[in-house]
Amino acid sequence: MSADADSDRPRPPRPTRRILVGALAAVLVGGFVALLVVGLRAGGVDRSIDSAIARGELEPAPAFTLPVLANGAPLGKADGEPLSLSELRGRPVILNFWASWCDPCKREAPILEGAWRAGRAKGVVVLGLDVQDLSGNALDFIADYRQTYPHVRDKGDATYRDYGLTGVPETFFIDRQGRVRVHWVGEIDADQVAQGVQVILSPDRP
Repeated sequence: MSADADSDRPRPPRPTRRILVGALAAVLVGGFVALLVVGLRAGGVDRSIDSAIARGELEPAPAFTLPVLANGAPLGKADGEPLSLSELRGRPVILNFWASWCDPCKREAPILEGAWRAGRAKGVVVLGLDVQDLSGNALDFIADYRQTYPHVRDKGDATYRDYGLTGVPETFFIDRQGRVRVHWVGEIDADQVAQGVQVILSPDRP
């Protein structure tokens, strides 16, 4: 058969660049998801709290005892004195994980202070939990943003891991019985805080 005849034969269409890029992206995303799943299964992140909330179940918030960093007086604590989460049983708690180097933490700081001022009369406790931070920088942050609600500090990562954090900020709304009702990942706004407070102030579910 001649070369001219071969040139007349229809050829399969070549994949376009868009298709090639899409296929490559799918492979990369699939690989990332697979690695993420492997990491979670290997114990990198504890998702038990989120899983329980998704099932409509209520799990106790992981216990901790940590030193008070600042503003412990409303809870009857001096700075440096240990505070256990169990001591707040019977009061709704907004537990906010933060660090001084975290930009979203700076933006949500006034919102949490407002929640503390508005909620104290109803028994609501806003508790900041400083992680992966230097104590001096953390104290400067508290002063700069005029925070009057209590803070504790975890020098290690034990509490961070127990709560299944993937970063800061993250906020947990804990009811009077010490159970996590709402978990908010990332920066939180005033409406989201108000919704969380409404949940933990609602009558306790069995």
